[in-house]
Amino acid sequence: MLPVTDVKQYPYCPRVVYYSHLLPQRARPATFKMQAGRDEHERQAALEDRRTLRAYGLAEGRRHFDVQLTSSRLGLSGRLDLVIETETELVPVDFKSSEGKAGLNHKYQLTAYALLLEDAWPAGGPGAVGGRRRPVRRGFIYLTPRKQAEEVRITSNMRGWVHKALREVRAMLAAESKPEPTRVRGRCRDCEYRNYCPEVW
Repeated sequence: MLPVTDVKQYPYCPRVVYYSHLLPQRARPATFKMQAGRDEHERQAALEDRRTLRAYGLAEGRRHFDVQLTSSRLGLSGRLDLVIETETELVPVDFKSSEGKAGLNHKYQLTAYALLLEDAWPAGGPGAVGGRRRPVRRGFIYLTPRKQAEEVRITSNMRGWVHKALREVRAMLAAESKPEPTRVRGRCRDCEYRNYCPEVW
C-alpha cells in the first residue's frame, strides 16, 4: 500500500520517496515546514466550512473534510483535504499552502486522489450509473495564500502517468534501488533528507 504523497514526491525528487520508505523510522526527519503545513491545512478546513462554493464554480454541494481513502485494487491510500459532493459529481480538492502556483507534481497527486475517489467512495452516490461510478473529470487545488482555486482536468494522460509512477515506485522499493536525485538542485536546499545526499552539495 503506497501513500498518495508518493505520487507528488516521485516527479519532484524520487529520492524523497526512496528515503521515506527505506530509512528506519527513527532516522526520518520531521521539519518545522512539515508541521507548519499540517497546521495550515487544519486552519483552512475550519475556514472553508464557512465559505461559499463560488471559488469552485458551484452553486451547491455537500463538503466532506479530511477524507481517508483506501483502495486495495490500486494499492493506494491517502487523506484528501476536501471532497465536494453534488448531485452529479464528486470533486476532489487539495489545499496548497505555498505562495507559488501548483506544480505538475501537485496535479498528479490530485489525479491519484481522483482515482481513489472512483474506487473507494461508497457506490450508488453522485454520478453512479448502473451501480458503477462515472470517472472523476476534474478537481481543484486551492491555493490558500491567494484564496484561489485552480481547476485541474483529470485526463487520460494524467491517469496513465499515475499508474506508471506507481509501478516504478514499487519496482524501486522492491529492488531497494537508490534513484538519481532531482536535477533541480534548488529543491535540495529545504529538503528534509538533504543530509543523506552528500553528492548534491
